[in-house]
This record gives sequence, structure tokens and C-alpha cells, in this order.
Amino acid sequence: MLLCNLVSIAKRVGAPRIVPTRGIPYPTGDPDLGPDQEHAWRRELLERALHALSTPVTEPTVFEGEREG
Repeated sequence: MLLCNLVSIAKRVGAPRIVPTRGIPYPTGDPDLGPDQEHAWRRELLERALHALSTPVTEPTVFEGEREG
């Protein structure tokens, strides 16, 4: 599984499970969010990653989710 912000490259290299993140400087966070919003966003990212790990795939698969902020 790969948490990344460059989904097209992850697909090209054949990562089996791709979980999109925010941006290049802060892929797993957002300094513009307040503490509660940041916690909620990171929690959603973690839940999406766990879902990706528990889902069988046969080709590169992108696990999109709700995005806050």
C-alpha cells in the first residue's frame, strides 16, 4: 500500500493499493486546519488506509475518501 499525493505515478509503478493524501509539503496533515479538524482528517486517512489493506485487489486500486479542509 502507498499513501501518496502523486496517484498517477503510483499507478504507473504498479502500487497495488493507493491512498491519496493532501499535498507535497504535508501529505498526512494540514497545518491550516485546527486541532480537531486535523485529528478528524488524519483519522479518516487512517481508516481509509486500513480499508485498503483489508481489500483484495488484482491491479493498482485507488482508495478515495471524504476530504475535509
